[in-house]
Amino acid sequence: MNADFLEALNELEKDRGISSGILIEAIEAALISAYKRNFNSAQNVRVEIDRLSGSIHVYARKTVVEIPHDPRLEMSLDAAMDSSASYRLGDIVEVEVTPREFGRIAAQTAKQVVTQRIREAERGIIYNAYADMEEDIVSGVVSRHDGRYYYVDLDRTEGLLSVSEQIPSEKLTLGDRVRAYILRVEKTTKGPQILLSRIHPGLLRRLLEMEVPEIYDGVVEVKAVAREAGSRSKVAVFSHNVDVDPIGACVGPKGMRIQSIVTELRGEKIDVIEWSNDPAIFVASALSPAKVTDVEVYESEKVARVVVPDHQLSLAIGKEGQNARLAAKLTGWKVDIKSESQVGHTSSVFAEEKHDAWLQE
Repeated sequence: MNADFLEALNELEKDRGISSGILIEAIEAALISAYKRNFNSAQNVRVEIDRLSGSIHVYARKTVVEIPHDPRLEMSLDAAMDSSASYRLGDIVEVEVTPREFGRIAAQTAKQVVTQRIREAERGIIYNAYADMEEDIVSGVVSRHDGRYYYVDLDRTEGLLSVSEQIPSEKLTLGDRVRAYILRVEKTTKGPQILLSRIHPGLLRRLLEMEVPEIYDGVVEVKAVAREAGSRSKVAVFSHNVDVDPIGACVGPKGMRIQSIVTELRGEKIDVIEWSNDPAIFVASALSPAKVTDVEVYESEKVARVVVPDHQLSLAIGKEGQNARLAAKLTGWKVDIKSESQVGHTSSVFAEEKHDAWLQE
């Protein structure tokens, strides 16, 4: 090695942010192993790289003793005092043992260390970049598939989309561009592992932020999301500006905004409802598209008992209970649905009056 090599390390520090001092220390440590391996040495040695010239020196470190038993590790006091009268028993004497042909080995070792540290630094940079993006959305291209994962090319690295995190109805092919939600970023021996999801409710939330300027700007807030990926989702939104319709903002002109998200999610139906801090109104809205005639809430049990017209019962419950299940997820209330005939006509008349009052409000 020479001064040019040190200059290259300094340039590397500027370009990649890898400290040249740390690199030199790592090279020195690696050269100790290289020396012992290549010269069958059991000596206790120290390697030093001159920070100005780049020259390398190997020193055997020997302990000063009265009677040496292992000349590779020990030196007599008389021998030590030949080089300096200041040595005493127990001191360490360093004797240069740099092999003549050590330069080639040193160059190879230095290259390996630098390459490894660059790789580690790049992995660290990628990890930090994507760790900051956890619970955010990324876009990439499907590059390969091995049965367990779809590998998504994210330019600087790959994301892993497991089959279990894929929308059930979609069939991805190589070259498809997809958006996915970053579940978590993990450190591994092979570099950062970025785990993606296409079924997480967070994906729908982020897509809404991207497509609806009012949400991005904070005028409209997404209060809750309930999702059964590939089938149906419900989103509760609230406007902080009385002049902005939160549902209309999400749907967009001629439904263009929400349709863009539906297309991204492979035809998943999305119900957008207005959030209310009144549990009864919120639960009633969450059961859309069914029309609700009465809601009684039981705070202590976190149960909402809902009455719907007889012809709306199946719609309120939904196919295989999906509508009711999503409404419960969205509101955080257990929803018990009954038809008017099941609870009696009197309750139905009362409910219609109450529902009319909600509409007037």
